[in-house]
Amino acid sequence: MRAPFLDFASAIQLLINGDATLGAIVKLSLLVTLSATALAALIGMPLGALVALTRFKGRSAVIVILNGLMGLPPVVVGLLVFLTLSRSGPLGTLGLLFTPTAMVAAQAILITPIIAALSRQVIEDLWTEYEPEFAALHIGTRQRITALLWDSRFSLITILLAGFGRAAAEVGAVMIVGGNIDGFTRVMTTSIALETSKGNLPLALSLGMILIAIIMIVNALAWSVRQWAERHAG
Repeated sequence: MRAPFLDFASAIQLLINGDATLGAIVKLSLLVTLSATALAALIGMPLGALVALTRFKGRSAVIVILNGLMGLPPVVVGLLVFLTLSRSGPLGTLGLLFTPTAMVAAQAILITPIIAALSRQVIEDLWTEYEPEFAALHIGTRQRITALLWDSRFSLITILLAGFGRAAAEVGAVMIVGGNIDGFTRVMTTSIALETSKGNLPLALSLGMILIAIIMIVNALAWSVRQWAERHAG
């Protein structure tokens, strides 16, 4: 049986040498996750702001649903996207199943409710401060949304970073819709699961180190942005 410290040493050696396979997996992972986060932001932030600033019948139910969807099971999302993109599904003719695009869609669906729900809370808290001012100036809903999104941009950046971290750590949904195809849809999380099952622990460990480093950097950035915003506001 191979000694664990030898696996760690081999993993570090892969990082030092800049292994090509390792680099390709990390590059694809970042591309998919960044794309999913951008898509989720384009949908989630305006949606959250709209719910925060408008009053309509069933609003409370919408808020409850948004908050509930923050805990969507990844494998269920993966299954639904799989069924939608499969040959017999409504979007099967697009041929997107087992592609990076399908993985982006799955990750975006997972984190859009998170971004929308947290954005709604931030905007709604800010709205209580600005409401009398906006009402006096007769500013329309679209202008309100734009102004409040800009004014809360530092808090929203923190939310985006949280969404990115959540998407980066996802394995179930991307495994289902991406197929974990070598050199095409194999990302860090699915590679770690596969290489561990194959006994290729050095590669799995090196990917795990990179993934942990990315998550730590994202959390550090989120903390730094929040601290900077608090000092700036003060």
